[in-house]
Amino acid sequence: MGYIYREAATVCHVVAMPYPGRGHINPMMELCMSLVRRKDDIRVTFVVTEEWRSFIGSDPKPDQISFSTVANVVPSELVRASNMLEFFEALMTSMEALFERFLDHLVHPPAVIITDTYLLWAVRVGNRKNIPVASFWPMSVNVFLMFHYLDLLRENGQFLVDLLERGYERADYIPGVSSTSLVDFPSFINGSNPYMLGRIVEVFSWVPKAQYLLFHSIYELEPQAIDAIKAGFSFLVYTVGPSIPYSKLQDGSHAMTAHGDIDYLRWLDDRPSKSVLYISMGSFLSFSSAQMDEIAGGLHDSGVRYLWVARGETSRLKEVCGDKGLVVPWCDQLRVLCHPSVGGFWTHCGWNSVREGVFAGGPFLTYPISADQRPNSKLIVEDWKVGRRVEKEYRLENLVRREEIGGLARDFMDLDSNEGKEMRRVVKGFQEICQQAISKDGSSETSIKSFIREISIGHLSCS
Repeated sequence: MGYIYREAATVCHVVAMPYPGRGHINPMMELCMSLVRRKDDIRVTFVVTEEWRSFIGSDPKPDQISFSTVANVVPSELVRASNMLEFFEALMTSMEALFERFLDHLVHPPAVIITDTYLLWAVRVGNRKNIPVASFWPMSVNVFLMFHYLDLLRENGQFLVDLLERGYERADYIPGVSSTSLVDFPSFINGSNPYMLGRIVEVFSWVPKAQYLLFHSIYELEPQAIDAIKAGFSFLVYTVGPSIPYSKLQDGSHAMTAHGDIDYLRWLDDRPSKSVLYISMGSFLSFSSAQMDEIAGGLHDSGVRYLWVARGETSRLKEVCGDKGLVVPWCDQLRVLCHPSVGGFWTHCGWNSVREGVFAGGPFLTYPISADQRPNSKLIVEDWKVGRRVEKEYRLENLVRREEIGGLARDFMDLDSNEGKEMRRVVKGFQEICQQAISKDGSSETSIKSFIREISIGHLSCS
């Protein structure tokens, strides 16, 4: 089960229960590391499945954080993307008892449970045991509001519409969210997956039963949305972002940077400033092989330098792309984005990648796949004005052809174009916002410290 804390009078014990997926575990671990860095007597038990312990158990972390495991009652991470409904059903029905049993074995109750918002049963367990719960939302604040105000879409006749016919109608009535095309709402809202939509409605019925709501965003990135949350909910709201591993850039630590005989950081060192397009489609969902071939052909035709992270298809794609870049199965993404040779980020628009890209201060090419990625793309292109879309219009199955991709990549990486200069100027302003937020009196630093003070109230070990 892991380490059981007995010194209740000397430590503030936090239990962290993440959703078992890379895009959820990473930001929650970053939050936990932020807590222990700021207060020496905080101890965190990070609860994961046995499989995820095997994945991350050897990753560097502070001594104040320990792992505890529960049985593998959900399908393996290795097949999650192809078996999502079974995975989510098991997650929602089979883990609650295991988590409650883990809490029963603790000598003293924790000061707080930090849980992924999707794990509504952790809120249920915390309420039964009178343990405060902090709900950690894994997506943008804008997406939270879109889900929370689903009823407004129904009332305005824009719920479950045919996106091919009405997708470019706009909704301008969601509190805290700017006018948005219906195609840019989360994919579950359009009815493509009724099961997931029903589960999300259930999840949001439990959000008000948590005591705290944590967002891994920065206030200045989504101020209207966060203000709307604070106005619409009675519990305490904290923006604790960016929840990315920026500290390793500051302390000089280095991850593995070579695959086979390829050292991608050394390769970047030999490239001109802002000349490389970094491409990553995320670690979970994937494009079709046909679309990947079109992207590879477009990169070849464009002549731009690139570093492409492509899981499982590196050899085949390298043959199509040509010799202007590298194709690797993995990289230290934040370190790459912050490298001076990188001049742009082609992304699927997962929220973790968006925050890392903004922190690094480079413009985006957005190519969302599913879930929350379309609203994130809209945030980048329309609200922040720091990116361009790869897919210019909504389409169900038609490919974006290599001719479009080649021209777009070439134009995007043209450092002398007026549009490119303006995007790079604006995104540098957002980079400064991120730096200010994590500075001594910045909004995120202040918010994290306020959360620490709040969970310390009434707990002798933290007083």
